[in-house]
Amino acid sequence: MTAALDPGRPFTGSERELLENTLDLNRRELVRAVEHLSDTQARAKLVPSLTTPISLVKHCAAAERIWFQRTLAGMSVDECDGHASGGDGSFGVADDETLADVITEYVAACRRSNELAADFKLDDTVEHHIVGSVSLRFIYLGMIAEVARHAGHADILAEQIQAATKPTEVSE
Repeated sequence: MTAALDPGRPFTGSERELLENTLDLNRRELVRAVEHLSDTQARAKLVPSLTTPISLVKHCAAAERIWFQRTLAGMSVDECDGHASGGDGSFGVADDETLADVITEYVAACRRSNELAADFKLDDTVEHHIVGSVSLRFIYLGMIAEVARHAGHADILAEQIQAATKPTEVSE
């Protein structure tokens, strides 16, 4: 696991420490769920949506940029360091991108999120282009839920992929 997603923080502390630690934990779980897959496995479509293991990581990188770069820091889409819009485009993975590339992109987006958030207090508010005024606390809570949800999706997809490639064991 990369050092950028290993906060080394305790599981006790201030509200902010707990929010940051929980988000970083969920980020690590998303990467752990997919990092052992091959590039072919990471692109496996097991559901009718755009959801694949690699696209979940790509989507979460976009979510990091939407909430921390665009919303918290007030950057324009063009100023962000990658895709920073919602919708189906956030799941888009180019044919030449590898799983390692997308994980590296995600880790960089997470690192940038942490850097930007460090300049704000939990109660500081900014304007989100759709929902209006939001605090950093709200952003942390929303991202904790978002990344945890997609880490769970990635984990179950990876389990299904592995089950399809391993011989079935019969219990007696």
